[in-house]
Amino acid sequence: MSQTILKVEGMTCNHCKMRTEKALQSVSGVESVKVDLAAKEAVVTGDVERASLVKAVQDAGYTVVE
Repeated sequence: MSQTILKVEGMTCNHCKMRTEKALQSVSGVESVKVDLAAKEAVVTGDVERASLVKAVQDAGYTVVE
């Protein structure tokens, strides 16, 4: 099982955090998601392509940097 760390810009509140978590959880292959609002970071565990995770975050209205 692999772990992917995404730097997410645009999250400003707990609602944003929950929206990002929900978007990432909906991606097939994702086992777990932990979003840290203060660090602007999402840690995703599972066998999934990074591009799929980036698209899910963008579809939720946020930006992945790096």
